[in-house]
Amino acid sequence: MQERNQSFIDAASTETACAFCQSHKITDILHVTPHFLLVADHAPLVEGHLLIIPKQHYACYGNVPACLDEELFAIKEELRQFYLQYYSPVVFWEHGVFRQTVFHAHLHCFPWGQLEYDLTSQVHNAVVTTQEDIRSWFRRTGHYFYLEDDQIALLFAPEIDRYTHVVQKVFQKHRVGRMRNALERYMEGKPLIEGVVTRWQAFQAQRSLTLQPEPDRTE
Repeated sequence: MQERNQSFIDAASTETACAFCQSHKITDILHVTPHFLLVADHAPLVEGHLLIIPKQHYACYGNVPACLDEELFAIKEELRQFYLQYYSPVVFWEHGVFRQTVFHAHLHCFPWGQLEYDLTSQVHNAVVTTQEDIRSWFRRTGHYFYLEDDQIALLFAPEIDRYTHVVQKVFQKHRVGRMRNALERYMEGKPLIEGVVTRWQAFQAQRSLTLQPEPDRTE
């Protein structure tokens, strides 16, 4: 199983047509750091659905090197403040290659607050305390999916029963209205994207004012 997973990951990593590697084609980029892009999802589930995407091609965040952790954590902390101000506490979700549609690491961000996941259900396989936990899992096991709210971060084995449990029991209550496929989300997504872009711009403008140095009042 590990060899099959790894060969699949290696093949995905050399994909020359990777949509996220062609950053000039990515629309609605909200923020750029030296190694990451913050992007409004083009087919949002809800307003506030964002993606954190590394500029360099990695199969998943389990393959992103430790030297980028500090930069990633700074982005996530800024997002926590943004979501608290304009939405609800942020939830981070990653497919970790398992059931991905674009085989380039990307971390989904949703304004869903606390997920109230039942730890006693034992659907998860590991509690994550550091980013190294994700890398260690990926090196040992390969595929995974990942869930984090403001209380806890969890890793799950790439099994459809576990995935279905999380989607149906944890995510479902945060969906608004009927289930929509990717095409429907794309066609209906423009006002949702415009909403989060407007709020992000207001957030950044407010931060800029806050971070400006006090004028020198000495005579």
